[in-house]
Amino acid sequence: MTPPPQQPQGAKKPQQAKRRRKKAKGFDVWRSGGPLPEPEPIVPLRDPTALLRSLGDPPLQGQSQVAQHYLGAVVERAAGLATALAAAAGLLAQPTDDED
Repeated sequence: MTPPPQQPQGAKKPQQAKRRRKKAKGFDVWRSGGPLPEPEPIVPLRDPTALLRSLGDPPLQGQSQVAQHYLGAVVERAAGLATALAAAAGLLAQPTDDED
């Protein structure tokens, strides 16, 4: 009968070779985040579709003008609703004499 093969020095048994995982530290999701800063006054844009137009025509063959029209309508509606919400919350900036 032959003796079992010897492991080289420094080698660990297979069950010891497994790394022990550290438990992740818990994070309280519902903790208080502290006080929020005062919101800055909101100034409505004169042309809310400017960014959309700066991207160029939508890449839809034969439909880019129609798509641009509808995308612009959605952006204008969203800007109008955002302005209404800001007004309801009393966050609209006061107009200055420099503005038309």
